[in-house]
Amino acid sequence: MAAPPDAPVTPPVTAGDVLSARELLTGVVRTTPVAGARALSDLTGSRVVLKCENLQRTGSFKIRGAYTRIARLCDDERAGGVVAASAGNHAQGVALAARLLGVRATVYMPERAALPKIDATRGYGAEVVLSGRTVDEAVQAAIAAAERSGAVFVHPFDHPDIIAGQGTVGCEILEQVPDAATVLIAAGGGGLLGGTAAVLRAARPDIRVVGVQAAGAAAWPSSLAAGEPLPVGAMRTMADGIAVGRPGDVTFGQVATLIDEMVTVSEDSLSAALVHCLERAKLVVEPAGAAPVAALLEHPHRWSGPIVCVLSGGNVDPLVLLQVVRHGLVASSRYLTLHVRIPDRPGALAELLARVGGLGANVTDVAHSRISGALAVGEVDVELSLETRGPEHRDAIVADLRAAGHAVATT
Repeated sequence: MAAPPDAPVTPPVTAGDVLSARELLTGVVRTTPVAGARALSDLTGSRVVLKCENLQRTGSFKIRGAYTRIARLCDDERAGGVVAASAGNHAQGVALAARLLGVRATVYMPERAALPKIDATRGYGAEVVLSGRTVDEAVQAAIAAAERSGAVFVHPFDHPDIIAGQGTVGCEILEQVPDAATVLIAAGGGGLLGGTAAVLRAARPDIRVVGVQAAGAAAWPSSLAAGEPLPVGAMRTMADGIAVGRPGDVTFGQVATLIDEMVTVSEDSLSAALVHCLERAKLVVEPAGAAPVAALLEHPHRWSGPIVCVLSGGNVDPLVLLQVVRHGLVASSRYLTLHVRIPDRPGALAELLARVGGLGANVTDVAHSRISGALAVGEVDVELSLETRGPEHRDAIVADLRAAGHAVATT
């Protein structure tokens, strides 16, 4: 989706602003590595490179913007402390930046924020207050607290200093992949996307900049179509790091001016992308950070290469990781649950398991039930959880069991 015709000509944050932020961040943030992605390159037919912001300090790109914002406060503002709101990554970035700069920080986080992110934020020295069910509700609570106390509210994305700091990722991409043709960047509030686009556009007007959102929390497509920031309704996505209900006023002007396209990806693709990063790239990436890879999995031939996927963060709750990996295996047909009807006689279950084993599937769980109104007299329902080698193997297993006379249902 291209920017609307009446989009502002000059973005709020320029490449010069980003370059100034980079000087400020020298010695503070890491120049994160890039990694080749052979499997994705084979899939797309173009060279694919992963920009590993999941290996940044605090586990995401957020330290870039947070430090830039807080470092530019005057002495009186620093003395009053800062307040922020975040599901986790911005929280940790603000906490570490404040500690490095000797500033008191209070961070508001949603009540259901991941425990590892809460603990990490406290570990960096910030006071954590749990408030609201969503990031947007936590933001409102933080703004109210800042107004009461006189502290400075450090917005997670909607401020020029935040956008400029996040945009320094683009400076590194230009140096590390100078021939990049397409850059895919996850979009939540739009700070990383807008800031990175500013520096890429200035240096390489031909480069294609693509934002990626989770389909279950996609405020940008409708906002870009309308020409103004619009709130999205209920959000439901595993990618909590980009689940933002409304683009910011500042980031909207930035993104609408500079990007070429905004795409959305499904939950299945997000989980499959996370598994792909784990297995093929040996990188731990949170669902939001895996969104650019998910876009390539859904649209392998849509963009010209070389393609850069910015892996924006790696802070994922281990419990969520377990669930997402399971979901990703199911989405890629490598984990399968079957309901098979067999005769209720001695040896029938052993025969079924032997047959499945002979087909090369690994049985991870078995449930055996005689109680169901759908069963005929003398039948048993067996639920099998299997590890398979992919779609072809799955189809072969189901076909073989049906050919043997079994009633088979998949879930």
